[in-house]
Amino acid sequence: MIPHIKTYNIMVHQISAEHLTIERIGEIIKNGYKIELSEDAKQRIVRCREYLDKKIAETKTPIYGVTTGFGSLCNVSIGKDHLAQLQINLMMSHACGTGDRVPNEIVKIMLLLKIQSLSYGYSGCKLDTVERLVDFFNNEVYPIVYMQGSLGASGDLVPLAHLCLPLVGLGEVEYKGKIMTGAEVLRKNGWKPIQLGSKEGLALLNGTQNMSAFAVWAILNSQRLSDWADAIAAMSLDAYCGLVEPFTDAVHQVRPHKGQIETARRMRELLEGSEIVEKPKSYVQDPYSFRCVPQVHGAMKDTLAYVYSVIDTEINSATDNPTVCPDDDLVISAGNFHGEPIALPMDFLAIAVSELANISERRIYKLVSGTRGLPSFLVANPGVNSGFMITQYTAASVVSLNKSLCTPSSVDSIPSSQGQEDHVSMGANAAIKLYKVVLNTERVLAIELFNAAQALEFRRPLKSSPVIQRLFKSYREVVPFIVNDEVMYPYIKRSIDFLENNAPAYK
Repeated sequence: MIPHIKTYNIMVHQISAEHLTIERIGEIIKNGYKIELSEDAKQRIVRCREYLDKKIAETKTPIYGVTTGFGSLCNVSIGKDHLAQLQINLMMSHACGTGDRVPNEIVKIMLLLKIQSLSYGYSGCKLDTVERLVDFFNNEVYPIVYMQGSLGASGDLVPLAHLCLPLVGLGEVEYKGKIMTGAEVLRKNGWKPIQLGSKEGLALLNGTQNMSAFAVWAILNSQRLSDWADAIAAMSLDAYCGLVEPFTDAVHQVRPHKGQIETARRMRELLEGSEIVEKPKSYVQDPYSFRCVPQVHGAMKDTLAYVYSVIDTEINSATDNPTVCPDDDLVISAGNFHGEPIALPMDFLAIAVSELANISERRIYKLVSGTRGLPSFLVANPGVNSGFMITQYTAASVVSLNKSLCTPSSVDSIPSSQGQEDHVSMGANAAIKLYKVVLNTERVLAIELFNAAQALEFRRPLKSSPVIQRLFKSYREVVPFIVNDEVMYPYIKRSIDFLENNAPAYK
């Protein structure tokens, strides 16, 4: 059972060693949960720290990143008087991000995942350090993190440096809608800068929480878009006077991919009771973009399920280096920071999500093509009116961009740190690409909905299914039927907002 308590209408999630699901993360972020460390988590953190301090005091053997330099400087010994300075120097020197800001929503997921990872008691962080991260989360302090800079191998060093600099009064944050320095946000909240102990900077910077946060966000939104893609495809099919027979269960039982069977079932449910479906048709086949919805949308569902399983494991793991294992009396420098396990799936998910947009654009093309009794470009008087002609152009442009974004990042590797880090995952780049592909796919699906609703109007007086009619009615509250040419881009924006703010249609 997921630990949570309710205090004076404020929902609180307890950070513990219990399994943290992606859905739970979505719930925490969406509903504004506060978080707190469980007593078990506190004990794990304290125990690990006490063990590490004892180990440093007793051993003369170098410990990577604790009594040595970093990367190719791993053979440089650091005196005990400089162990704390080593850690803050690490944070300052590694904050080399550039490009666009990581959205606050994803930064908040990063904070949550970093806290979760540190709470297992394998990282050697002090309790007050982890609790300050909790303070940031609960008070909506969003460190300014940049998208570019991580190689996805020595952990997400650059973005996590930006995430954690404000702990010591450096870097920048967004707080209550304003950009301010780390020192300023500490002062405003009456917090003292964290005094880093040995290994702490490395524990904070090493790990996959930047990549993982993007992946969690992408999975949650991909699940939503997958549901929307089915509902919108059903509306398009009815608007195109398509056939429901390709969704017959017997067809899919002879090729029983789980996602395919699920999609076919959902299409049948979405279209059940449609007067348009029941109308006799003279043709026996639809174009692939309609007929093969179960095969294409279903393959995306199967991909998503696989990626979910990998990210689910990742977010419930300790991913920094070295790994501190008090029970085994071990401090081992290894490679749990390497992003390869999630870089490959993120590349895969980007390809799968892009296919939702790819097939959606093809349905848009068919809807505006002037076939199956629909007017050219979905206006009653084409010629003087261009109607929905250019909506397909826009969709095609976005789909083409997605295709270029789907070149896998994980096939690339550039050696760094004087060759010590000679194979990297480029998982952070995979995460950024996936983020863009998800946003682009939402835009294409919104354009398809815009077109499908317009086309459905031309089937009157016949009605679609009760489910699709409810969706149509809800959509018409924000986007009208287009009679003559008018400025179209606000309606595309409204359509995108509609997908973001409403649940997909269900039976």
